[in-house]
Amino acid sequence: MFIGPDNCRLQIRNPWGAFTLLEIMLAVGILGMMSLAIFRFVQSNMTALQLSSGTSAADAQYDGLRDLLTTEWQSLSPFRANMTGEPFKLGDRERDEIKWSCGAGLGLLTRYAPGDFTVTLRLQPENEKRDRLDLGLLRKPQEDSDIGEGHETWVPLIKNVTSFEISYFDPNANTWLPRWPGGQLPRLVKVKVGRSDTAVPWEAIIPLRRTPY
Repeated sequence: MFIGPDNCRLQIRNPWGAFTLLEIMLAVGILGMMSLAIFRFVQSNMTALQLSSGTSAADAQYDGLRDLLTTEWQSLSPFRANMTGEPFKLGDRERDEIKWSCGAGLGLLTRYAPGDFTVTLRLQPENEKRDRLDLGLLRKPQEDSDIGEGHETWVPLIKNVTSFEISYFDPNANTWLPRWPGGQLPRLVKVKVGRSDTAVPWEAIIPLRRTPY
C-alpha cells in the first residue's frame, strides 16, 4: 500500500499471488513445532508401551513359576516325596532352598527321564564372574553313586533374583516354620522371591493338597 502526496492510498497487489518470505518462515516454524510435539508424544507412548511390555513379561514368569510349583507339589506322593527345606543366608540375601524327590514330570521339566531324581529349588550364581543370582532347579539322579556334582543338571527359571525365602505351615502348631525336617508333607508352602525390577517382593502360597471347588 502506498500513500501519495494527495493522501491517496494506492493498493499494491502481488500479481503472482505468491507467499512472502515472512509467511513462509512462519509456516515452517509452525510445522516444526507441530512435528516436535508429535514426535515427543509418540516417543513417550512408545516408552510407556515398552515398560508395560517388560513388566507384563516379568509378571508372566512369576505366574508360570507359581503354576509350575502348584502342579508339581500337588502331584507328589506323601510317602516318596521326602520334602525338606533349610534356611540359610549369604551376606544380606535370603537363600533358602527346598528339596524333594520325584520322577519324570514338571519337577524335572521332562517327561522321559528314567528313574527318580532329587530336585532342589534354590538360588545359584549366574556365573563365577558375576554377582547376579538365578532361581532354578538343580536335578540329580537318586541312583547316581558318583561323588560330586558331575551328574547334576541346573535349569534356570528366573534370572536376576535378589532373594529367596521359604516358609512352611505346620497345622499342628498353627504357625509358619522357617524349615521343614521331612516326613509328612507340609500343608502350605510360602515362597517369597525378591525381584530386581521392583522393591516389592513376589509372594505366593502353594497348597500341597488339592482344594475342592
